[in-house]
Amino acid sequence: MADKKLATDPTQTNPRGIPAAPFVDNVADYVSSRAEVEPTLRSFQEMISKYQFMEVNTTRRANGLREKIPDIKKTLEMVRFLKSRKESNAAPLETNFELNDTLYARAVVDPSDTEEVYLWLGANVMLAYPVGEAKGMLEEKLGAAEVSLKHCEEDLEFLREQITTLEVATARVYNWDVVQRRKEKAEDK
Repeated sequence: MADKKLATDPTQTNPRGIPAAPFVDNVADYVSSRAEVEPTLRSFQEMISKYQFMEVNTTRRANGLREKIPDIKKTLEMVRFLKSRKESNAAPLETNFELNDTLYARAVVDPSDTEEVYLWLGANVMLAYPVGEAKGMLEEKLGAAEVSLKHCEEDLEFLREQITTLEVATARVYNWDVVQRRKEKAEDK
């Protein structure tokens, strides 16, 4: 019987499908007998654990996005720079570029030779893109990463609210049980 009461309404979710925690307004109605207190408390603790697991994973994903976004912006800025130099027929550019953590090389980049750029896709994969296509892809990737970060932050806020709701519900059910036990002891005397 307690399981039926604990099941949340499937329509009560955040936009990404995380279910809302049940709100216990009246503990006596929610837990009709003392026999249901322990399963209710266990169920609340299980739900808190699930929310905390989701919170850890969402935090990890958000941190990864916070690290990626500046790299994407920096790469996009460079692609835009190369594109603008090509369009303006600027003089060749002398630059240093990183080969490894402590190893740099010098190069002369002629704007007329910048037909394509090479982008790291991850997993040690690099791919050549035409400059215009690289710009479009990076803008798309940046937009998607920023939206995903915004969703992560919204989800983290929602998860914290659900954890707090369940912690309050747990305390209320526990306190109700203590009061009921005291009443039973008083009646037995």
